[in-house]
Amino acid sequence: MRALPWLYLVAAFVFIYLPVGTLVLFSLQDGNLPVPPFNGPSLRWYADILADDDLTGALGNSLIVAFGSSAAAVTLGFLAAYGLARHVLPGSALIRGLLIAPLTVSYLIVGLGLLIVLTRAGLGLSLWTAAIGHVVINLPLAFAIIYASMGAQQQNAERAARDLGADETRVVLLVIVPMLMPAIAAAFFLSVTLSWDEFIIAFLLTRFDVTLPVEIWSMLRSGLSPRLNAIGSLVFLISVTAVLVLEIFVFRRRRS
Repeated sequence: MRALPWLYLVAAFVFIYLPVGTLVLFSLQDGNLPVPPFNGPSLRWYADILADDDLTGALGNSLIVAFGSSAAAVTLGFLAAYGLARHVLPGSALIRGLLIAPLTVSYLIVGLGLLIVLTRAGLGLSLWTAAIGHVVINLPLAFAIIYASMGAQQQNAERAARDLGADETRVVLLVIVPMLMPAIAAAFFLSVTLSWDEFIIAFLLTRFDVTLPVEIWSMLRSGLSPRLNAIGSLVFLISVTAVLVLEIFVFRRRRS
C-alpha cells in the first residue's frame, strides 16, 4: 500500500511529460520527418532554427511583448491592489470583482473585443497592440496575487513609517514594495510565462511583426517537421527555466 502513492505520482508525471519528452526526443532527429524510427541524436535542427532570421526575430518580439506587458500589468495591478486594500471606496467589492472578472473570459472574446476597439481607434496592428492585449489578460492575475498578499503586517509597517515622518511616496517605495516583492515577482514571472506562450490575442492583434507562437502556427500549415520540435523544445526550456527561477528565488525565500 505504501507504494501506491509513488506509483500514482510516477503515472501522473509520465502522463504530463510524455508528450514533452517525445517532442524533445524527435527534435534531435537527424532525418527530415519527426516520426519513428529515431535517427540521431543530432543538433542540426537547433542550428537551423537559430540561423533563421524570421524565427529569431519572432523570438525577440515575444520577449519584448512578454516583459513589457508584464511590467505594465504588474505596475497597474500593484496600484489597484494598494488603492483597494488601503482605502475605503464606494463599491470596492464590485470593483475587485470587475478587475478579476477577465480571468473567466475566453482569450478569443478578449482578442476580438480589443481588435474592434483598436481598429475603431485608428491604431494599426503591431507589437504594441499585442502588448496592450497581454496587459488586459495579465492585469487581473497580477492584481489578485498582490492584493492577496497585502495583510495586517504590511499595514502596521506603513503606519510606523508614517509616524516616523515618511511621506506617502517613501512609504510606498521603501516599505510596501520591498515587503510585497515576493508577490510582485511572482505576478511578474507568471505574467511573462503566460504572455510568452499566448497565441490567440497575439494572432489577432499583430500583422507583420509577429510573436513566436504566431510564427510557429504559420510553419504548422506546411506540415510537421523536426524544426517545429526544436522550436517547441526551446520554448519549453525557457518556460521551465522561468518557473524554476520563480521557485528558487521567490517562493522558497517567501516560505523561509
